[in-house]
Amino acid sequence: MSFPKVVRVQQNFDATHIADIPKTVSEQIGKLGLDGRLKPGQTVAITGGSRGVANIAVILRSVVDELRRLGVRPFIIPAMGSHGGGTAEGQRLVLEHYGITESSMGAPIRATMETTQVGETPQGIPVFLDNYALEADHVVVVNRVKPHTDFDGDIESGLCKMMAIGLGKHTGAIQYHRANIKHGYYTVITNVARVVRSNCKILFGLGIVENAYDETAVIEAMLTPEIENSERRLLAIAKSSLARIPFDQGDVLVVDEMGKNISGAGMDTNVIGRNVSQRERGPVKPWFTRIFVRDLSEESYGNAVGIGLADLVSRRLVNKIDYKPTYINAITSTNVEAARVPVTFDTDREAMETAFSTCGNSVEACRMIWIKNTLKLDRFIATEALLDEIGSKPHLKVLEQLGELSFDGKGNLPALL
Repeated sequence: MSFPKVVRVQQNFDATHIADIPKTVSEQIGKLGLDGRLKPGQTVAITGGSRGVANIAVILRSVVDELRRLGVRPFIIPAMGSHGGGTAEGQRLVLEHYGITESSMGAPIRATMETTQVGETPQGIPVFLDNYALEADHVVVVNRVKPHTDFDGDIESGLCKMMAIGLGKHTGAIQYHRANIKHGYYTVITNVARVVRSNCKILFGLGIVENAYDETAVIEAMLTPEIENSERRLLAIAKSSLARIPFDQGDVLVVDEMGKNISGAGMDTNVIGRNVSQRERGPVKPWFTRIFVRDLSEESYGNAVGIGLADLVSRRLVNKIDYKPTYINAITSTNVEAARVPVTFDTDREAMETAFSTCGNSVEACRMIWIKNTLKLDRFIATEALLDEIGSKPHLKVLEQLGELSFDGKGNLPALL
């Protein structure tokens, strides 16, 4: 098969970001007036999540430093549901990968999967809390606020989700995801978070929003009663800042890498236009007939949950799958479809030939987009069939003509630069 000619495209986004993160964290915590609420020597548990949040180690260290200045004893707890293979050591290693260690934080890291039930929601859902968080005098909830990959609402992925699934550990995550089937994600997350706030000593929340370049754009601290309303406002900012593929429809999408460090679903469903589960969300734009995923990020540590979003994958991706954490993640979320392995090819050429021949369009007219991952969308490759549309969008610019799509001697594409 002969492949079409392609071009390299640049997409411009708002690049506003925070230049001095420690200063911003200090100012935000300072505005809360915590002096009267804290006693010298009290313990404060700070949540550390499992996503690839930009500058998370710097942010958490800054929170630790500010709390120490207030005379209390902070420590970090992994707050990530079933991730890290559903073990305390696995979750500690996830934090370590993101540069969050006792040495770098200047504070202890206390990891456990043990929880205690602290109440239940009006729907009868039992609510669980990490035992170290429960024992602490106070808890600080830190998380990125962003669109969720499975549902739409005015609260999605952020501080409320961290209080529910993060602090609930594996036990809570199982309960809440099962309850999602009956009650819906939004109802479960918001109601569980309210029980946590009512029954636990949440000192404050720290919400983070990133720009389309995966840079820290907003850091905002809020007292416990303000968390829900503040998160709604931050989510609106996050949705307006989300990097997207700038076309509503395409025939073939090529993704260099997927992984848990890129999205909880392996690939951000808001970007690729597909959902693992259709229970709560209908089709979203863009629409691609075929999606080919070439590799699994090293930072995913073998967790390939979300692979089921693709139609075609490479053998090298499949060979990297660690099925235990992948299955634990998929089963805990009740989206077992997320662990389905698509049609697998030994070479990229075979996969691309199949994608082009089954996409419903001719090779010459095929609207193909090739991206590095669903976080990095400022540069991508497109077939010439999209040139007219590219020219009509002022935030897009053709950087260079690359000629016909080509492969190396082993039949594989080069890594996208």
